[in-house]
Amino acid sequence: MQYAVIKKSDLSRWFDSMKEKGKIYGPKKKENSFVFRPIKEFEEMSLEYIPTILPPKKYYFPQKEFLFKFKINPFKTGKAIDTFEEFILFGVHTCDIAGIQCMDVVFNEKPVDPNYLNRKEKMTIIGFECMHYCDEYASCTAVGTHVYKGGYDIMLTDMGEEYALHINSEKGENLVAGKKYISEMNADDKSKLKKASDEKLKRFKNEFSAGSEEVDRAFDKGFFSPVWDDVGKRCVGCTNCTAVCPTCYCFDVVDEVSLNLNDGDRYRVWNYCQMDDFAKVATGEDFRPGRNARQRHRYYRKFKYSVMKFNKYFCTGCGRCTRACMAKINLKETVNALLAERRGQ
Repeated sequence: MQYAVIKKSDLSRWFDSMKEKGKIYGPKKKENSFVFRPIKEFEEMSLEYIPTILPPKKYYFPQKEFLFKFKINPFKTGKAIDTFEEFILFGVHTCDIAGIQCMDVVFNEKPVDPNYLNRKEKMTIIGFECMHYCDEYASCTAVGTHVYKGGYDIMLTDMGEEYALHINSEKGENLVAGKKYISEMNADDKSKLKKASDEKLKRFKNEFSAGSEEVDRAFDKGFFSPVWDDVGKRCVGCTNCTAVCPTCYCFDVVDEVSLNLNDGDRYRVWNYCQMDDFAKVATGEDFRPGRNARQRHRYYRKFKYSVMKFNKYFCTGCGRCTRACMAKINLKETVNALLAERRGQ
């Protein structure tokens, strides 16, 4: 069955039935914020949440990932990791699912990334559709992530006393198979779902002052815009924006040599284009020496270069960069300033 229905009162026992399938990670309240954490009991989760501090990316593209052991004399390396445990991401917003789809595109490029692909194969994604804005920082409508477009195994949509389940894969089918409290969607249920979806779409409006074609033209002509000087003057270089982004995939490779100076471990760790030394080369030249150039590069990576290469935005509209910015740089305001300049306002 492609669409099914579950009562909200039955969600807890459905959750319990998944525990044997693998480790479950879900959104959990932490002081005034939310984080993805291991979840043992359904009651620990907060399904109505502002996007978590870090995206669920940390589970399929870890901040620090062991690659292999090596010896220097005689030189010898181990094999790359090829076995990972099954795990479930529960309650993932559509913006973060869009982020996963972006990462899929990147790590499937040749040469493919075996660690990412092997880990992704073990992952089950249960999405949770936002029926209203999480807060004022989101720009999901502008980039088209406010509605679901695949990339998950099951999507939950709130219909009042029940959730609609869109079952989108064999993994998803296995999670609902044989559950008597999950029923196939009937005509009345479809009517409820359509009504809920229609009401949702009334709440969501384009957060940019123009559509995607005009945004593309603004970035086409805006490389030398004074907008970047303004943003660069305000930026403090903390790298928070790139640290919390669900689509930033840059990493560095680090070798940790043991005290015998012969054995060691190789890791890869997240790296950010907003770091002072990111664009420096061995001879000392820096291809993006100012914070204005680094900020401009970040925006172009989200709204221009990815469109040219992959035909999609690499901004998912989650609003994390704005929430995390110590200088209060707002992504929506920056893009709209570029659009206003384009229109000569």
